[in-house]
Amino acid sequence: MKQAMDSLGQSMQASLSSMAGLSVPSEQLQTIQQEYLQQATELWNAALQHPDQIKASDRRFAAPEWNSQPGSAFMASMYLLNSRTLQKLADQLQGDEKARQRVRFAVQQWADAASPSNFLAFNPEAIKKAVETKGESLQQGLQHLLHDIRQGHMSQTDESVFEVGKNVATTEGAVVFENPFFQLIEYTPLTAKVHETPFLFVPPCINKYYILDLQPDNSLVRYLLEQGHRVFMVSWVNADESLAKATWDDYIESGVIKAIDTTRDITGADQINALGFCVGGTLLASALATLAAKGRKPVASLTLLTTFLDFGDTGIMDVFVDEAMVRLREMTLGPNSPQGGGLMKGSELAATFSFLRANDLVWNYVVGNYLKGEMPPPFDLLYWNSDSTNLPGPMYTWYLRNTYLENNLCKPGAVTVCGEPLDLSLLDMPVFVYGSREDHIVPWQSAYASTQLLSGPVTFVLGASGHIAGVINPPAKKKRSHWVTGSSVRQLPTTADAWMASASEQAGSWWPVWSDWLSEHAGGTVNAPRQAGSKNHPAIESAPGRYVLRKA
Repeated sequence: MKQAMDSLGQSMQASLSSMAGLSVPSEQLQTIQQEYLQQATELWNAALQHPDQIKASDRRFAAPEWNSQPGSAFMASMYLLNSRTLQKLADQLQGDEKARQRVRFAVQQWADAASPSNFLAFNPEAIKKAVETKGESLQQGLQHLLHDIRQGHMSQTDESVFEVGKNVATTEGAVVFENPFFQLIEYTPLTAKVHETPFLFVPPCINKYYILDLQPDNSLVRYLLEQGHRVFMVSWVNADESLAKATWDDYIESGVIKAIDTTRDITGADQINALGFCVGGTLLASALATLAAKGRKPVASLTLLTTFLDFGDTGIMDVFVDEAMVRLREMTLGPNSPQGGGLMKGSELAATFSFLRANDLVWNYVVGNYLKGEMPPPFDLLYWNSDSTNLPGPMYTWYLRNTYLENNLCKPGAVTVCGEPLDLSLLDMPVFVYGSREDHIVPWQSAYASTQLLSGPVTFVLGASGHIAGVINPPAKKKRSHWVTGSSVRQLPTTADAWMASASEQAGSWWPVWSDWLSEHAGGTVNAPRQAGSKNHPAIESAPGRYVLRKA
C-alpha cells in the first residue's frame, strides 16, 4: 500500500508540476489585456449614453426581460466579455498539452457556472415570474430541488411520463437466456419471412439497452424487424455488489461471447450479424478478436456505431484521465484494492457526461427547474439518459487503463483478453463503421480510425448531430443528413479529413444506407419463427425483462 501511495503521490506531483509550468507569452497577454480594456470601456460608455441599445447576444439571455432592463443587459454583456477573455487567456497558454486542456476545461466550467442567469438575484426572468406568481414559482422550484435530491440526480425531463415496458422499450419479444451479466431478448418478427442470418445488438453497458428501442417511431430495433431481420438484444444487468469483482474478461466471456453463442444455438445459424454501440462496440470487437485468435469466426458482418477502437484522440474526455486518476481508481475499485473490487456508481458517470455540455445538461435545468419552478418537458431520450447504470470496479479500471490511458487495444499483442493476445487485425469480416459529426464523446475522426485497424472490407458513413441524436435518426422523420463515399477499406484514405474531402452529403437518415449494406450479408429468407427461443432456451419472461428495470 505504501508503494502504491508513493507512486500515486509522484504522479500527482508530476501533474501539478506540469500545471505550474504553464504561462501566457507576454506579447499575447498584453494584446488580450488591451482588447479587454477597450471592449470594457466601450461597453461602459454605451451603458451610460445608450443603455437601451445594449444587447447580450447569447441564448441564455434571449428572454425579453434581459434586454429590456439596461442593468441586466449590461451585467450579461459584461459577463460574456469576461468569459471570452478568460477563454482567450486559456487558449494562449503554453506548456504541457494535458495541463492546457485541463485549464481550458476548468475555465469553461467556471464560466458556465458563473453566468448571472444561474442566480435568482441576477435573473430578471426568474424574478418577474416569482412576482407574477406571488412566490409560487419559487415554492415549486424548491419542491423540484428536494425531489431531485431524493432521487439522486437532476431531472432533465418529466420522468413520471415514462415507464420502461409501457411507453419506452415496447417492442414485443421475450427473454430467452439470462446469466449474472445479461439477459438475451429475442424480438417477435414483424414479417412473415426473415433473413437466414440472425442479428445481435450489443449496446453499451454504461447505459440501458433501450436507447435502441425508445418508442415505435424512433426504434432502431423495430426498424430492423421491419426490414425482415430476426433480432436479438443484449440487456446488460445493472451491476450490484454481487458483481463488484467482475472483470473485463468476464464481460467478454460471460457477456458478449455467451450472447453470440446462445444466439447461434437458438437459431441454428453458423454465423450471425452483430452490432456494437459505443462501449458495446469496443466489447464486441474485443470478443471477436479473442475468438479469431482461437480460430473461431461466428460473425458474418460487424457494425460499429460511435465506437472507439483506437483511443489516440478521445476529445474532451482526455482531461479526466491520467496516471494519477487511474491509479486512484485502481486503489479504490480495482482487483488489488483492499476490498478486491467495488462499484463505479452510475450517478457519477452520468454527472461526468452531463458536465461535458454543462450549459445544456446542467445549468439549463438549474434555471428552469429551480429558479423558475418549471417542469422540463417529456423527452424519451433524456429519460433514458437519466436511467444510469453501475459498473464493476475491476472491469471499469481495466477499461480505463488499457483504453483511455494507454491505448492498448489497437496495438497487436499489447493486452491479453481471456487468455489470448488481442489483435484487431484478425477481424476480416465486412464491417460498417458509423461516426457522428458533432459527437463530443467519440469524435468522428476517432470512429474513422477503426477503418485502419481491421483487415476486411470496411464501409464508413458519417452522420450529422451528436453521439446519440445522430444514431437515433429514423428515416420517416426526414431529419439531418449523412456523408458517404461507398468505398471499401482498400480505397479509404488513411485520415478522416482526407475521407471527408471525398465524401458527399446526402439528405436524411443513414439507416437506409446501413440497411442496404446489411441485407447483402444477411443471406436469403426463411419462414419467421412462431415463438421465441428454442427447446434448450425457452422463453423466460416477456421483454423488456427484469434486468433493465433495476435502478442504480
